Amino acid sequence: MWRGLLLRGSTSLLQVAAPKFLPEEPVSSLRLLSQRLLHRPVPILRSTGYFLAHAGTRGYKKDTKSTVEFPGTPVTVTDIKQYLRSKDIPFHDGYSCLHIPSIFVDSSTRKDGFSLFVDKTTGQFLCKDTLVEGSWEDLQDCLEVMQKDGQDSLSPDVLLGYPESVEEQEDRERELREVQSIWSTSVPLTDLPEDEAQLIKTMFQITKISNATLKKFGVRLFKPTKSLVFPWFGGPDSSLKGVKLLSAQRTETDTVTYNEATVPRSSSYYNLFGLTLVGRLDSEVVVTGHEFDTMAVSQATGLPSVALPRGVSCLPPILLPYLEQFKRVTLWLGGDIRSWEASKSFSRKLGLRRCSLVRPGEYRPCAVEALARGKNLSNIIKASISAAHKSIVSFKQLREDVYGELANTDQVAGVKWTRFPELNRILKGHRKGELTVFTGPTGSGKTTFISELALDLCMQGVNTLWGSFEINNVRLAKIMLTQFAMQRLEENLEQYDFWADKFEELPLYFMTFHGQQNIKTVLDTMQHAVYLYDINHVVIDNLQFMMGQENLSVDKFAVQDHIIGVFRKFATNSCCHVTLIIHPRKEEDDRELQTASIFGSAKASQEADNVLILQEKKLVTCPGRRSLQVTKNRFDGDVGIFPLDFIKPSLTFSTPIKGKHKLRKVNTKPENEEEGEAAAAASKEEAAKKDKGEKTKGNTKTPRTVKSPANGNGAIQK
Repeated sequence: MWRGLLLRGSTSLLQVAAPKFLPEEPVSSLRLLSQRLLHRPVPILRSTGYFLAHAGTRGYKKDTKSTVEFPGTPVTVTDIKQYLRSKDIPFHDGYSCLHIPSIFVDSSTRKDGFSLFVDKTTGQFLCKDTLVEGSWEDLQDCLEVMQKDGQDSLSPDVLLGYPESVEEQEDRERELREVQSIWSTSVPLTDLPEDEAQLIKTMFQITKISNATLKKFGVRLFKPTKSLVFPWFGGPDSSLKGVKLLSAQRTETDTVTYNEATVPRSSSYYNLFGLTLVGRLDSEVVVTGHEFDTMAVSQATGLPSVALPRGVSCLPPILLPYLEQFKRVTLWLGGDIRSWEASKSFSRKLGLRRCSLVRPGEYRPCAVEALARGKNLSNIIKASISAAHKSIVSFKQLREDVYGELANTDQVAGVKWTRFPELNRILKGHRKGELTVFTGPTGSGKTTFISELALDLCMQGVNTLWGSFEINNVRLAKIMLTQFAMQRLEENLEQYDFWADKFEELPLYFMTFHGQQNIKTVLDTMQHAVYLYDINHVVIDNLQFMMGQENLSVDKFAVQDHIIGVFRKFATNSCCHVTLIIHPRKEEDDRELQTASIFGSAKASQEADNVLILQEKKLVTCPGRRSLQVTKNRFDGDVGIFPLDFIKPSLTFSTPIKGKHKLRKVNTKPENEEEGEAAAAASKEEAAKKDKGEKTKGNTKTPRTVKSPANGNGAIQK
């Protein structure tokens, strides 16, 4: 209830600053620059925001932040450096960004000589003084205009985004009012009566965090929902940009679960909690996954500490410039396997050389829990291990990792499916860094099944990227939305906005490729998405459509093997699960598919960690004719098969609950042939009865009772 109250009417994006316009008499070069920026081509990646035009009365809005600007030719750090040198622009080589003087601040008023940061991987830039951001092409255009017109700086107004509609402006203003309303009506915990404040701290299990620490970080209580309020202060004036509200709920097992809501919504919430308390000369920081952990580290060690806005799920690249000043970054994201994997992934973005990781374990829980147990947080941080590693390691270095996997078998197994419990029984879970090959007969529902499989994981927070080369994204999104709503929305159009708003919040993205594509272009897009959105699951549907008729002069099997090897390497190096759909060879309708039925050479099944086959009995009718077979499971070796029922109204698959379906063969013979066979069978049965009667007369022995071999329910095991 509290979440609905907080998020009601808060689905639009909060802009960093008010809409800005060009001067009445701008320089001609600036006018041309702004026109180029406003009429850029449509980017390659697009998330699930509204993106269709409609001729009816219903209005659609375009989410300006729902697109990923991926250049046609990916920029490299070498290209960036060469361009800056050609323009005589000084730069410092940082850990994840290049630092250059800001061109949006007058040279006479610049506080910091190098306040504009250019991402080494994407070329995206951010000016910390003015909060102006844009792509590498935008920065190039600005520099060209400056040199052409002989200027030392440009006005930030020259970089216009998409023009705001009236609806978007109203949404933004409503969010700003909501943020101010929540903050002004919330109460500092130090102003509460002592017994009430202690009750709140007990409810959130933060009794060891002092009132002074809570006051230092500006934490308040929002009484209507009994939620803690964490402020987001940002910008040159440190103004209030947003808030995060956290509520606590005690479960039946006496554990506490937290529910959080942000205004603006999470996709636009870029708050490094605790950053305003960090000094400009501080060279060390502890990065945590939760606000409580940050306060615990600060209180117990006195070290600067910040909390990521979305926990262990994502480290937005837009936050990297704010972490550039630190020579040492300690990642202490939690006390479980998931936080450990996130720490290793984030350290690649931040720079391996300066990062150290707190390895989770029984004696190294999350920071707030370690504080509650009375542990020495300074010693835990000092015992963190370097993220940079050598090519050869000994078992001494692997010992803790091996123990962690043995002690946390359930977490190591990966994310569990909620809609396919039988798949959990066999595969144990969905794990990062693996390659899954999926096949099935033509028309059996491969895309429909994999879309539900991926949707199940996406609903649990697994950041997902879809590459649909066979069907367009509109149709795929329609299928997934139907599966998400579990009903036919064509018959309930009045519920469309309700389900679309919920679906839009999922961490789901689509590549706009269709048909044949070059593998290098696809791989660059995947790497870009992993860096930008911390994608954990990539689905490629399917390999044959992506290959097309490319390289007809060479062996198509060799081309396929090369592509599979590229995906295998990407999954391992990016710690990202890749699901690859491959069509099978042409088989007879009455034969089941096998691992050898996968089209191409044996490399696909050899490189894959998991091989899944959607079996379909085409000569059989009625439900239960489909089943999912796992023929390879590298994680623990378990294989098996279980039946699937297809529910057409919701386009979903489910496992039959009771018994097994009785399959009825399809009538494929002519009527006269069937009648002849029936008559022959009847005469044969009559003759057998007659012969049996004659034998019985000559044998008067009492028959023995023989117990037939059967399975547990008395049915003969086939």
